[in-house]
Amino acid sequence: FLLDRRKLHAAPVVRTFRLRPFYFLVATGGGYVGYTQYEKYRVEQLEKMGIEAPIKIASEWEVSLYKSVPTRLLSRAWGRLNQVDLPTWLRKPVYSLYIWTFGVNMKEAAVEDLHHYRNLRRKLKPQSRPVCCYHSVISPSDGKILNFGQVKNCEVEQVKGVTYSLESFLGPCTSIEDMQFSQTSSSNSFQTQLVTKEGNELYHCVIYLAPGDYHCFHSPTDWRVSHRRHFPGSLMSVNPGVARWIKELFCHNERVVLTGDWKHGFFSLTAVGATNVGSIRIYFDRDLHTNSPSYSKGSYNDFSYITNNNKEGIPMRKGEHLGEFNLGSTIVLIFEAPKDFNFHLKPGQKIRFGEALGSL
Repeated sequence: FLLDRRKLHAAPVVRTFRLRPFYFLVATGGGYVGYTQYEKYRVEQLEKMGIEAPIKIASEWEVSLYKSVPTRLLSRAWGRLNQVDLPTWLRKPVYSLYIWTFGVNMKEAAVEDLHHYRNLRRKLKPQSRPVCCYHSVISPSDGKILNFGQVKNCEVEQVKGVTYSLESFLGPCTSIEDMQFSQTSSSNSFQTQLVTKEGNELYHCVIYLAPGDYHCFHSPTDWRVSHRRHFPGSLMSVNPGVARWIKELFCHNERVVLTGDWKHGFFSLTAVGATNVGSIRIYFDRDLHTNSPSYSKGSYNDFSYITNNNKEGIPMRKGEHLGEFNLGSTIVLIFEAPKDFNFHLKPGQKIRFGEALGSL
């Protein structure tokens, strides 16, 4: 009888011990998420008061933990969901919730009636984004200016105080680029290899597209695209809070680097992928396929637009349609220009496609 009583009482005790690791993981995971949300809220409050928030860089284990989240799988699922045509009766409630959550301005849309849209992609009224003709470089998209300025010491700022390597971001020079920029090939600096004309400097500009922004991006100037490099990678969030937290975030994430030249020398536009933005589309490049189920870490794929039949590459006019994201993400411009090039921007400002970025 006593033995049976022990067995009876032992079962709940064993079950309790089995459940404790689950509760521990939930508690620690929930606490960590709550802490990060609190830190994000605190940074936002400091920014509202005009106080610069202290920089806290994620440790290696935090980055590894973040990378272990199946964001690529989630992004593919979101991409497929976004391609599903919603039934007419469901469109208005679903899209209204999305519009309210992300602050989408439907008055700028070419068609304002929500029943017309089969998915989240929308086109704008032609007059809603006039292209500035007085400045040499315009914003390629709607978004928020995270950082801009000269590239120094082969390091580029993704946000103020947090940098990434220029060479890691763009990758090594291709043979075509080496031929084009042979004037400086003897230099040991990757940065100076990109500068083709004496007296020029290298500049950069980072634009963050929020989920509620217009998702297409356009040509920021008149230039020729000669090469595409696709880096498969992680799909971590690229919102300003994460960009301030993870060093070299843009080098970790999947991205498509378009390089070429404009009237002042080297010019590049990079579309950086993010969570739920695994699909990056370049309109003139049907061979590009992003967010594949598997990839080799550190690998990249090169493709040249210069062929025997097309020795000029792909000519792009300022304001011309270039590509699109599934949702918000980031555009990084890195280009060569004379020393008297000036940005007409402020850090953190909102900008729209077609507005001036800078000029000589």
